[in-house]
Amino acid sequence: MDLSTNFQMVTAGLAMGSIYALVALGFVLIFNAVGVVNFAQGEFVMVPAFVAVWLMDFLNIPFPLTYVITVIFMGVFGIVFQRIAYYPLRNRTFLPVIIATIGVSIFLKNAAQMVFGAEPFLMHRPTPPDVLNLAGVFIDPQYIVIIVCTLALLAFQYFFFEKTSLGKKMQATAQDKDMARLLGIRVATMIAITFAYSSILGAAAGILVGPIFYVTKEMGGMLGLKAFCSTIIGGFGSVPGAILGGIFLGVIEVFGAFYISSGYRDAFAFVILILVLLFRPQGFFGEKIAEKA
Repeated sequence: MDLSTNFQMVTAGLAMGSIYALVALGFVLIFNAVGVVNFAQGEFVMVPAFVAVWLMDFLNIPFPLTYVITVIFMGVFGIVFQRIAYYPLRNRTFLPVIIATIGVSIFLKNAAQMVFGAEPFLMHRPTPPDVLNLAGVFIDPQYIVIIVCTLALLAFQYFFFEKTSLGKKMQATAQDKDMARLLGIRVATMIAITFAYSSILGAAAGILVGPIFYVTKEMGGMLGLKAFCSTIIGGFGSVPGAILGGIFLGVIEVFGAFYISSGYRDAFAFVILILVLLFRPQGFFGEKIAEKA
């Protein structure tokens, strides 16, 4: 196989892996903040994709403004979601919260079908439809947009959490809520901001992947499952693990589909997940926990 074809597949794998990484980050941030898995995280990708299509197709709003409006909408959406699915159950065990997130996920899928119908939508591209020819390597320009935007978001996240007071308060809340309260940090506010930020990451993923795939009520389901696999592969609770796990999964998926069979493309994530659980259950970046007998 020639080098140009492999490079094309690496680019496609990095693009899809970037989407998985963004969604996986949402899983990890919420898990670190409140100790539960948000099984509606996939719908945090589906909802903004539909919102963006509606703004561009029905209201004729240009793409840059659509992006801004969708991000703001999803920030508010995340706060509302937190008040509905988490806040009333915050003093209960993790199981009722997980069931609540599953319930919201089902509700959002059915609501999307009621509002937008069952027919798929195609989101307008911010990039030209023609592929780029770079020295014999053909690359979809949307892949480049996805990779560049993901890198920008990761750089922003690093700066936000490491260099700003609000980011450090959010990290402190995730590490120890009781100690954060003693230090005067408004824990409930930090948790709400975490949900909002997780929703914004989903909005970014939905808008970036929308021009590649059709926008349907089911689009967030498989993306959410693969992102969840990415978090386990990278090490659940690890931010670097979520990023690298998503990228690793995206690249393996593309190469597996090309060299083995495209019909099993969605299965590769779960095969890798099983192998990781068998041989390194804490994930690539997870810490091994030992228990004394």
